[in-house]
Amino acid sequence: MGIGKSKMDPCHLSVPWGKSQSVDTSQSHHMSDSKQSEEISLHGDAVCSSTAEMPAGEQEEVEERPEEDTEEEVFLKFVILHAEEDTGEALRVQSLLENDFGIRPGIIFAEMPCGRQHLQNLDDAVNGSAWTILLLTENFLRDTWCKFQFYSSLMNSVNRQHKYNSVIPMRPLNNPLPRERTPFALRTINALEEESRGFPTQVERIFQESVYRIQQAIWKETRNTVQRQSVA
Repeated sequence: MGIGKSKMDPCHLSVPWGKSQSVDTSQSHHMSDSKQSEEISLHGDAVCSSTAEMPAGEQEEVEERPEEDTEEEVFLKFVILHAEEDTGEALRVQSLLENDFGIRPGIIFAEMPCGRQHLQNLDDAVNGSAWTILLLTENFLRDTWCKFQFYSSLMNSVNRQHKYNSVIPMRPLNNPLPRERTPFALRTINALEEESRGFPTQVERIFQESVYRIQQAIWKETRNTVQRQSVA
């Protein structure tokens, strides 16, 4: 930028007083103009420097961060409620429905977030999915928590109109609970029988995309209403 060349040589300031004042005035104007030029140049360089310090990629990344923070939750197709001992069987059934029948996304109760109360997880699982699958095995009735789960799910389907017929009892291939030992409240509902030849037809008839879309729309509206109330 040549800041040193713009300054006056100190020797030029010791001009004899007998010389014309016009020379001094000319030099004074030159110094003033030079300083102003330097200030403008420095200011311009500072602006350019501050802009250049942040690469274009980082600027775009900063603009995109709010979108990451507002990642939208997903309304699930199904949740599988199961006994603790049946986690492996529940994962197998989840894989069966997702991969063989294309019913996704789904989740098993064991995969719900840790560190939260079971009741909160149960409420989020049942109301955050279109269908609740009860994995009826020999272990299911031995677990008091499982009994509470299926009673709560049934009551939820009765009290909420859009949840009607959303509870699906299912007898898996491994260690299924016999019909005669199934609680009366669940015997009134047609259960999915994995060993039955009509199992694929049952799955297609129950898990209909139109039903899922209706429940998803209601879920979104309910969640938006709660968020608006919390902000107000």
